Amino acid sequence: MVIRNASSFGGFFLLGFSEQPLLEMTLFVIIVLFYLLTLLGNMAIIVLAHLDPRLHTPMYFFLIHLSLMDLCYTTSTVPQLLFNLQGPEKTISYGGCVGQLYVSLAMGSTECILLAVMAVDRYVAVCWPLHYTVLMHPRVCRQLAATTWLTGLASSLVQTVLITQVPLCGRNVIDHVFCEVPVLLKLACVDTTFNQMELFLVSALLLLVPLTLILISYSCIAQAVWKMKSHEGRQKALGTCSSHLVVVFLFYGTAMATYLQPTAATFQNREKFMALLYGIVTPTLNPFIYTLRNKDMKGALRKMIGKD
Repeated sequence: MVIRNASSFGGFFLLGFSEQPLLEMTLFVIIVLFYLLTLLGNMAIIVLAHLDPRLHTPMYFFLIHLSLMDLCYTTSTVPQLLFNLQGPEKTISYGGCVGQLYVSLAMGSTECILLAVMAVDRYVAVCWPLHYTVLMHPRVCRQLAATTWLTGLASSLVQTVLITQVPLCGRNVIDHVFCEVPVLLKLACVDTTFNQMELFLVSALLLLVPLTLILISYSCIAQAVWKMKSHEGRQKALGTCSSHLVVVFLFYGTAMATYLQPTAATFQNREKFMALLYGIVTPTLNPFIYTLRNKDMKGALRKMIGKD
Protein backbone atom coordinates (compact mmCIF):
# COMPACT_ATOMS: atom_id res chain seq x y z
CA MET A 1 0.00 0.00 0.00
CA VAL A 2 1.06 3.55 -0.70
CA ILE A 3 1.01 4.49 2.98
CA ARG A 4 3.91 2.12 3.68
CA ASN A 5 5.89 3.27 0.67
CA ALA A 6 5.34 6.94 1.47
CA SER A 7 6.02 6.62 5.17
CA SER A 8 9.35 4.89 4.51
CA PHE A 9 10.78 8.16 3.16
CA GLY A 10 8.51 10.54 5.03
CA GLY A 11 6.56 11.90 2.08
CA PHE A 12 6.94 13.21 -1.45
CA PHE A 13 9.08 15.64 -3.42
CA LEU A 14 6.97 18.22 -5.30
CA LEU A 15 9.26 19.34 -8.13
CA GLY A 16 7.13 22.25 -9.33
CA PHE A 17 9.32 24.54 -11.44
CA SER A 18 12.63 23.56 -9.79
CA GLU A 19 14.48 23.68 -13.10
CA GLN A 20 13.53 27.36 -13.55
CA PRO A 21 14.62 29.24 -10.39
CA LEU A 22 13.87 32.67 -11.86
CA LEU A 23 10.34 31.59 -12.70
CA GLU A 24 9.95 30.24 -9.16
CA MET A 25 10.97 33.59 -7.65
CA THR A 26 8.51 35.42 -9.90
CA LEU A 27 5.71 32.99 -9.11
CA PHE A 28 6.40 33.26 -5.38
CA VAL A 29 5.78 37.03 -5.43
CA ILE A 30 2.70 36.72 -7.66
CA ILE A 31 1.16 33.89 -5.62
CA VAL A 32 1.72 35.74 -2.32
CA LEU A 33 -0.18 38.73 -3.73
CA PHE A 34 -2.98 36.54 -5.10
CA TYR A 35 -3.30 34.62 -1.84
CA LEU A 36 -3.55 37.81 0.20
CA LEU A 37 -6.21 39.10 -2.19
CA THR A 38 -8.06 35.78 -1.92
CA LEU A 39 -8.09 35.98 1.87
CA LEU A 40 -9.11 39.64 1.87
CA GLY A 41 -11.80 39.34 -0.81
CA ASN A 42 -13.51 36.19 0.43
CA MET A 43 -13.38 37.19 4.10
CA ALA A 44 -14.84 40.59 3.18
CA ILE A 45 -17.78 38.88 1.44
CA ILE A 46 -18.43 36.65 4.46
CA VAL A 47 -18.30 39.59 6.89
CA LEU A 48 -20.41 41.90 4.70
CA ALA A 49 -23.07 39.26 4.06
CA HIS A 50 -23.38 38.64 7.80
CA LEU A 51 -23.41 42.28 8.92
CA ASP A 52 -25.59 43.99 6.30
CA PRO A 53 -29.32 43.13 6.57
CA ARG A 54 -29.77 43.91 2.85
CA LEU A 55 -27.60 40.91 2.07
CA HIS A 56 -29.58 38.42 4.17
CA THR A 57 -30.98 36.71 1.06
CA PRO A 58 -30.50 33.23 -0.45
CA MET A 59 -28.11 34.53 -3.11
CA TYR A 60 -25.67 35.91 -0.55
CA PHE A 61 -26.20 32.91 1.75
CA PHE A 62 -24.85 30.69 -1.04
CA LEU A 63 -22.16 33.23 -1.85
CA ILE A 64 -20.87 32.91 1.74
CA HIS A 65 -20.49 29.17 1.19
CA LEU A 66 -18.68 29.76 -2.11
CA SER A 67 -16.23 32.05 -0.32
CA LEU A 68 -15.71 29.47 2.43
CA MET A 69 -14.89 26.84 -0.20
CA ASP A 70 -12.37 29.10 -1.90
CA LEU A 71 -10.72 29.89 1.44
CA CYS A 72 -10.48 26.20 2.37
CA TYR A 73 -9.13 25.22 -1.03
CA THR A 74 -6.42 27.86 -1.26
CA THR A 75 -5.36 27.42 2.37
CA SER A 76 -4.92 23.67 1.81
CA THR A 77 -2.53 24.21 -1.11
CA VAL A 78 -0.97 27.69 -1.26
CA PRO A 79 1.10 27.77 2.00
CA GLN A 80 2.82 24.51 1.05
CA LEU A 81 3.35 25.77 -2.51
CA LEU A 82 4.95 28.99 -1.24
CA PHE A 83 7.22 26.99 1.07
CA ASN A 84 8.36 24.88 -1.89
CA LEU A 85 8.89 27.88 -4.16
CA GLN A 86 11.06 29.87 -1.76
CA GLY A 87 13.95 27.42 -1.52
CA PRO A 88 15.48 24.09 -2.49
CA GLU A 89 13.41 22.14 0.05
CA LYS A 90 10.43 20.85 -1.96
CA THR A 91 9.00 18.12 0.20
CA ILE A 92 5.51 17.43 1.50
CA SER A 93 4.69 14.84 4.14
CA TYR A 94 2.53 11.86 3.27
CA GLY A 95 -0.23 13.12 5.58
CA GLY A 96 0.06 16.61 4.12
CA CYS A 97 -0.24 15.24 0.60
CA VAL A 98 -3.31 13.13 1.42
CA GLY A 99 -4.86 16.05 3.31
CA GLN A 100 -4.21 18.39 0.39
CA LEU A 101 -5.69 15.84 -1.99
CA TYR A 102 -8.82 15.34 0.13
CA VAL A 103 -9.54 19.03 0.74
CA SER A 104 -8.94 20.09 -2.87
CA LEU A 105 -11.17 17.29 -4.21
CA ALA A 106 -13.86 18.03 -1.62
CA MET A 107 -13.92 21.77 -2.31
CA GLY A 108 -13.87 21.28 -6.08
CA SER A 109 -16.72 18.75 -5.97
CA THR A 110 -18.75 20.90 -3.58
CA GLU A 111 -18.26 24.02 -5.69
CA CYS A 112 -19.52 22.21 -8.80
CA ILE A 113 -22.79 21.42 -7.05
CA LEU A 114 -23.05 24.80 -5.31
CA LEU A 115 -22.77 26.69 -8.61
CA ALA A 116 -25.71 24.63 -9.90
CA VAL A 117 -27.71 25.44 -6.74
CA MET A 118 -26.93 29.14 -7.23
CA ALA A 119 -28.15 28.91 -10.84
CA VAL A 120 -31.43 27.37 -9.67
CA ASP A 121 -31.75 30.19 -7.12
CA ARG A 122 -31.38 32.76 -9.92
CA TYR A 123 -33.92 30.83 -12.03
CA VAL A 124 -36.50 30.94 -9.22
CA ALA A 125 -35.78 34.65 -8.59
CA VAL A 126 -36.30 35.62 -12.25
CA CYS A 127 -38.95 33.14 -13.41
CA TRP A 128 -40.98 32.69 -10.19
CA PRO A 129 -40.55 36.01 -8.33
CA LEU A 130 -43.92 35.80 -6.54
CA HIS A 131 -43.07 32.37 -5.12
CA TYR A 132 -39.41 33.10 -4.40
CA THR A 133 -39.67 33.56 -0.64
CA VAL A 134 -41.55 30.27 -0.30
CA LEU A 135 -39.45 28.17 -2.70
CA MET A 136 -36.15 29.53 -1.38
CA HIS A 137 -37.10 29.59 2.29
CA PRO A 138 -34.11 29.82 4.68
CA ARG A 139 -34.75 26.24 5.81
CA VAL A 140 -34.63 25.03 2.19
CA CYS A 141 -31.41 26.99 1.59
CA ARG A 142 -29.77 25.42 4.65
CA GLN A 143 -30.79 21.96 3.47
CA LEU A 144 -29.41 22.60 -0.01
CA ALA A 145 -26.13 23.90 1.41
CA ALA A 146 -25.79 20.92 3.77
CA THR A 147 -26.50 18.45 0.94
CA THR A 148 -23.93 20.20 -1.24
CA TRP A 149 -21.20 19.99 1.40
CA LEU A 150 -21.97 16.37 2.34
CA THR A 151 -21.97 15.24 -1.29
CA GLY A 152 -18.63 16.90 -1.98
CA LEU A 153 -17.01 15.58 1.20
CA ALA A 154 -18.28 12.04 0.61
CA SER A 155 -17.17 12.01 -3.02
CA SER A 156 -13.72 13.23 -2.04
CA LEU A 157 -13.44 10.57 0.68
CA VAL A 158 -14.09 7.81 -1.87
CA GLN A 159 -11.54 9.28 -4.31
CA THR A 160 -8.91 9.72 -1.61
CA VAL A 161 -9.33 6.19 -0.22
CA LEU A 162 -9.03 4.71 -3.73
CA ILE A 163 -5.83 6.60 -4.54
CA THR A 164 -4.21 5.59 -1.24
CA GLN A 165 -4.69 1.93 -2.19
CA VAL A 166 -2.55 2.23 -5.33
CA PRO A 167 1.00 0.83 -4.84
CA LEU A 168 3.74 3.33 -5.66
CA CYS A 169 6.66 0.90 -5.12
CA GLY A 170 8.87 3.53 -3.50
CA ARG A 171 8.26 6.29 -6.04
CA ASN A 172 8.08 9.63 -4.31
CA VAL A 173 8.85 12.37 -6.87
CA ILE A 174 5.77 14.30 -8.04
CA ASP A 175 6.42 16.48 -11.08
CA HIS A 176 3.69 18.96 -10.20
CA VAL A 177 2.84 21.85 -7.87
CA PHE A 178 0.05 20.16 -5.86
CA CYS A 179 -0.93 16.64 -4.82
CA GLU A 180 -3.68 15.69 -7.28
CA VAL A 181 -5.14 12.36 -8.39
CA PRO A 182 -3.84 12.39 -12.02
CA VAL A 183 -0.23 13.12 -11.02
CA LEU A 184 -0.28 10.58 -8.16
CA LEU A 185 -1.54 7.90 -10.54
CA LYS A 186 1.54 8.51 -12.69
CA LEU A 187 3.67 7.26 -9.80
CA ALA A 188 1.90 3.90 -9.66
CA CYS A 189 3.84 0.73 -10.48
CA VAL A 190 0.67 -1.18 -11.41
CA ASP A 191 -1.99 -0.79 -14.08
CA THR A 192 -4.21 2.18 -13.15
CA THR A 193 -6.80 1.86 -15.93
CA PHE A 194 -9.59 1.30 -13.39
CA ASN A 195 -8.54 4.35 -11.35
CA GLN A 196 -8.29 6.54 -14.44
CA MET A 197 -11.71 5.43 -15.69
CA GLU A 198 -13.22 5.92 -12.24
CA LEU A 199 -11.68 9.40 -11.99
CA PHE A 200 -12.96 10.32 -15.45
CA LEU A 201 -16.49 9.05 -14.74
CA VAL A 202 -16.74 10.77 -11.35
CA SER A 203 -15.32 13.99 -12.79
CA ALA A 204 -17.76 13.84 -15.70
CA LEU A 205 -20.66 13.24 -13.30
CA LEU A 206 -19.70 16.06 -10.92
CA LEU A 207 -18.89 18.50 -13.73
CA LEU A 208 -21.39 17.76 -16.48
CA VAL A 209 -24.56 17.09 -14.45
CA PRO A 210 -24.38 20.41 -12.53
CA LEU A 211 -23.31 22.20 -15.73
CA THR A 212 -26.35 20.79 -17.54
CA LEU A 213 -28.58 22.06 -14.73
CA ILE A 214 -26.91 25.47 -14.97
CA LEU A 215 -27.44 25.65 -18.75
CA ILE A 216 -31.10 24.63 -18.40
CA SER A 217 -31.64 27.24 -15.67
CA TYR A 218 -30.09 30.01 -17.73
CA SER A 219 -31.98 28.98 -20.86
CA CYS A 220 -35.21 29.48 -18.90
CA ILE A 221 -33.88 32.76 -17.49
CA ALA A 222 -33.00 34.00 -20.99
CA GLN A 223 -36.50 33.22 -22.22
CA ALA A 224 -38.06 35.01 -19.23
CA VAL A 225 -35.81 38.06 -19.69
CA TRP A 226 -36.59 38.19 -23.42
CA LYS A 227 -40.32 38.37 -22.64
CA MET A 228 -39.92 41.21 -20.15
CA LYS A 229 -41.30 44.50 -21.43
CA SER A 230 -39.61 46.65 -18.82
CA HIS A 231 -36.03 47.67 -19.66
CA GLU A 232 -35.36 48.19 -15.94
CA GLY A 233 -36.59 44.67 -15.20
CA ARG A 234 -34.27 43.22 -17.82
CA GLN A 235 -31.29 45.12 -16.44
CA LYS A 236 -32.03 43.96 -12.90
CA ALA A 237 -32.38 40.32 -13.99
CA LEU A 238 -29.18 40.43 -16.01
CA GLY A 239 -27.34 42.17 -13.19
CA THR A 240 -28.16 39.40 -10.69
CA CYS A 241 -27.07 36.66 -13.11
CA SER A 242 -24.01 38.04 -14.91
CA SER A 243 -21.60 37.69 -11.97
CA HIS A 244 -22.58 34.08 -11.42
CA LEU A 245 -22.18 33.28 -15.12
CA VAL A 246 -18.66 34.71 -15.19
CA VAL A 247 -17.69 32.57 -12.16
CA VAL A 248 -19.24 29.49 -13.80
CA PHE A 249 -17.22 29.98 -17.00
CA LEU A 250 -14.00 30.49 -15.03
CA PHE A 251 -14.48 27.45 -12.82
CA TYR A 252 -15.85 24.98 -15.36
CA GLY A 253 -13.51 26.05 -18.14
CA THR A 254 -10.36 25.31 -16.13
CA ALA A 255 -11.77 22.23 -14.36
CA MET A 256 -12.93 20.56 -17.58
CA ALA A 257 -9.66 21.34 -19.33
CA THR A 258 -7.86 19.58 -16.47
CA TYR A 259 -9.98 16.53 -15.68
CA LEU A 260 -11.91 15.74 -18.88
CA GLN A 261 -9.06 15.12 -21.31
CA PRO A 262 -6.83 12.14 -22.09
CA THR A 263 -3.67 11.98 -19.99
CA ALA A 264 -1.51 11.52 -23.07
CA ALA A 265 -2.73 14.80 -24.50
CA THR A 266 -1.35 16.91 -21.66
CA PHE A 267 2.03 18.59 -21.24
CA GLN A 268 3.53 18.82 -17.78
CA ASN A 269 4.13 22.59 -17.66
CA ARG A 270 0.66 23.16 -19.07
CA GLU A 271 -0.78 21.02 -16.24
CA LYS A 272 1.15 23.04 -13.67
CA PHE A 273 0.01 26.41 -15.00
CA MET A 274 -3.57 25.16 -15.32
CA ALA A 275 -3.43 24.05 -11.67
CA LEU A 276 -2.23 27.52 -10.66
CA LEU A 277 -5.04 29.06 -12.71
CA TYR A 278 -7.92 27.16 -11.16
CA GLY A 279 -6.29 26.75 -7.76
CA ILE A 280 -5.15 30.33 -7.16
CA VAL A 281 -6.34 32.80 -9.79
CA THR A 282 -10.01 31.73 -9.90
CA PRO A 283 -10.58 31.88 -6.09
CA THR A 284 -8.97 35.34 -6.14
CA LEU A 285 -11.19 36.66 -8.92
CA ASN A 286 -14.49 35.28 -7.58
CA PRO A 287 -15.05 37.83 -4.77
CA PHE A 288 -14.04 40.75 -6.99
CA ILE A 289 -16.40 39.62 -9.75
CA TYR A 290 -19.27 39.59 -7.27
CA THR A 291 -18.39 42.87 -5.53
CA LEU A 292 -17.50 44.94 -8.60
CA ARG A 293 -20.59 43.87 -10.56
CA ASN A 294 -23.08 43.96 -7.69
CA LYS A 295 -24.79 47.11 -6.44
CA ASP A 296 -25.88 45.68 -3.09
CA MET A 297 -22.41 44.37 -2.30
CA LYS A 298 -20.77 47.66 -3.27
CA GLY A 299 -23.29 49.51 -1.13
CA ALA A 300 -22.56 47.26 1.85
CA LEU A 301 -18.82 47.78 1.34
CA ARG A 302 -19.22 51.57 1.26
CA LYS A 303 -21.36 51.43 4.38
CA MET A 304 -18.76 49.34 6.22
CA ILE A 305 -15.89 51.72 5.44
CA GLY A 306 -18.05 54.72 6.39
CA LYS A 307 -18.68 56.27 2.99
CA ASP A 308 -22.40 55.75 2.98
